[in-house]
Amino acid sequence: MDPTGHARGHSRAVADDDALERLLAAVDVRIRRQRRFHLHDGQPVVLDPGAITYAYVLSGEVRTRLTVGAPGSVAAGDILLTSGRAQGTLTAHGPVSLLLAELDLVDEVAHLASLLPDAAVVYAFADQEPAAAAMLPYMGVDADDELITRGGDLAVCRMMAATVLISAIRAWAAGGCAPDGWPAAAGDPFLDRVIAAIHADPGREWTVDALAALGAMSRSVFAERFRVRFGRSPAGYVTSVRMRAAQELLSRGLGVSTVSRELGYASDEGFSRAFRRSVGTTPSAWRSTHQPVSA
Repeated sequence: MDPTGHARGHSRAVADDDALERLLAAVDVRIRRQRRFHLHDGQPVVLDPGAITYAYVLSGEVRTRLTVGAPGSVAAGDILLTSGRAQGTLTAHGPVSLLLAELDLVDEVAHLASLLPDAAVVYAFADQEPAAAAMLPYMGVDADDELITRGGDLAVCRMMAATVLISAIRAWAAGGCAPDGWPAAAGDPFLDRVIAAIHADPGREWTVDALAALGAMSRSVFAERFRVRFGRSPAGYVTSVRMRAAQELLSRGLGVSTVSRELGYASDEGFSRAFRRSVGTTPSAWRSTHQPVSA
């Protein structure tokens, strides 16, 4: 770790490996924009306020000027991660190639943004996370180019972006810069237990009473604490997790009936109604447009 508190690859134990594993497993994103910039000396790029951002330097070096933290530099093979609470600019120091991804966490895990660092640089990211770094030169589109897509591109891009984000968080935590006890100390351990159980078995019949008991709370206290933290009811959260799981299973080619049974629905019709309310189309229609593209 350097004097500014940035990770340089020296490891220390994360206080709660199980909590970190749950956090990383829950990360799922939507892409606002993902662009490659080819900058000349002194050319700035403005970070999108409110977006979770990672900026990976493919070649060259950029200077950072952010609303949090001291100015610094990010060079080839390094990655800058911001939570959306930091605003500012990256300015090319000589010719630079840069991948900039601006993301949102999906609604059901949006609260995880509060656990991310305001801004952090993982130096030598390409050495620490070579598998994730190997994807980065092929991600995004040149900033001035028209985006051309084919079937399945959005799902593939989203999964790749999530993988890079997860890898950056893991490298940051392993580098010794996370607060003591992070991430468990930042959350509610009783609600965290409930959330972990829902994600582990979304097809279970999760009643409010069962979830409250798991969280060691009364029904009324649990429902209120859950709504305050997640901005929705427990039942609404369970449904959103099921719909994300349904999309993942459908994208793998599983049939509607199989997915319906896997997620605990009594009938395909009930599953289809819930899916359409949440996603805006039927499971079969969604599946037909999200199949993996053959090479």
